[in-house]
Amino acid sequence: MEKWKVVVTDWEFEDLGYERSVLEEERFELVGAQCRTEEEVIEACRDADALINQYAPMSKRVLEGLEKCKVITRYGVGVNTIDVAAATERRICIANVPDYCIDEVSDHTFALLLSWARKIILADQTVKSGKWDFKVTRPIHRLRGRTLGLIGFGKIPQALAEKVKPFGLSVVAFDPYCPEEVGREKGVTLISLDELCSLSDIVSVHVPLTDTTKGMIGEKQFRSMKEHAFIINTSRGPVIDESALIKALEDKRIAGAALDVVEQEPIPRNHPLLAMENVIFTPHVAWYSEEAEKEMRQKAVLGVKDVLLHNRYPKYLVNKSMKDLLQLEEAEWSEQYMTNVNSF
Repeated sequence: MEKWKVVVTDWEFEDLGYERSVLEEERFELVGAQCRTEEEVIEACRDADALINQYAPMSKRVLEGLEKCKVITRYGVGVNTIDVAAATERRICIANVPDYCIDEVSDHTFALLLSWARKIILADQTVKSGKWDFKVTRPIHRLRGRTLGLIGFGKIPQALAEKVKPFGLSVVAFDPYCPEEVGREKGVTLISLDELCSLSDIVSVHVPLTDTTKGMIGEKQFRSMKEHAFIINTSRGPVIDESALIKALEDKRIAGAALDVVEQEPIPRNHPLLAMENVIFTPHVAWYSEEAEKEMRQKAVLGVKDVLLHNRYPKYLVNKSMKDLLQLEEAEWSEQYMTNVNSF
């Protein structure tokens, strides 16, 4: 019986129990490696049939050092750790898990929005310091009638748009890849980035990190925002030009920010944003719930099984041009199958 070697390049979980629960041990050898450098990945994964990746670098050099690898799946949505073009050249399928935390991230974004709008953090800190005075929170404005601008209009911002509607917010979005009919169906007006920045009272960022999106929110965008506007980022830190954000806050071009992600994580202790009272932080936690973590890990393993065991494309294939290079079956996970997986 053929046995495949699957290496988890790195992880932040207590163990790999969920991963083992999905793999049939008699068909797979699961190896945990905790790699940090290219050299460590090459050494640990040279003879692997599949990789499951979190943050370890998947550069062209690394990929060229993989002798047998057929598929790499990534914990989470973003694939910025992986040189996808180089993987495609080597006929390695790349897969992610794009739908495991839609509720978590949209809920967290909404929580940041409400915390900022109602100045919850400031009020809490004021009371704990011994002062009972609502006037420290001035000014607070009602949400109803305000405009929320969504940069990106995939599944997460679409879920957020539905959640804010009962609060009376108008919603606009910028997404050059989203068909206009999707916006109409969701009751959201699709506009240009420039229009969104100038019209919105709240701006929320929901795009993946790519060469195109890196630094896409910079000085020009901050200059066009309203002085009372604030920006939320629950996507990837480098999408916002941090130096431009700092300057916009210092110059009071915008009122504040709520950040779950930053350019360098963890954020350096001497970072100027940490000294600003009008900035709320959470430690890249928007994705997290116990259920979301479990789903992400199990679906990452299912992508490996798709290719090795079932001879089919991963359900969440990223480099779709692989379909011109390989002759595999189409993946299809039934609802019943996912129910069985999640019961582990």
